[in-house]
Amino acid sequence: MQMGPMIDMVFLLLVFFMVSAKPIKPESDIPMGLPGEVSQEEAVDIPDEARVIIEPGGQVVLNEQRLDAPESSPLPELRAVLIRFKKAADNANSDALVTVAPHDTVPHQRLIDVLNAVAEAGITGVTLAGGGDE
Repeated sequence: MQMGPMIDMVFLLLVFFMVSAKPIKPESDIPMGLPGEVSQEEAVDIPDEARVIIEPGGQVVLNEQRLDAPESSPLPELRAVLIRFKKAADNANSDALVTVAPHDTVPHQRLIDVLNAVAEAGITGVTLAGGGDE
């Protein structure tokens, strides 16, 4: 078996693969933006948020203000305050956000009563906070 033609073939294949291979882009050429400080030109409006706490006895507390009796199912005072809150947020062009924090022992019906009052006020940004032990 002759080795000359086989060595020539190996060199031809080596040259072929070297020419047809694409060059690898070095990592230094990849643009990368690093985090840094950005100056704020305009004031950012933080949306208003109301916090509704439902105490173990069923008492509803809106931003540290007690509303309605614990046995009241329609919650008229809460509904009226939330409607005013929604109108004020709309006038300020911000989102009206409500966080409902029921105590762990509150019956589900009381939570539903509060969520119904929020829905009747037209507020869609509702968050449930777990374990309102406050």
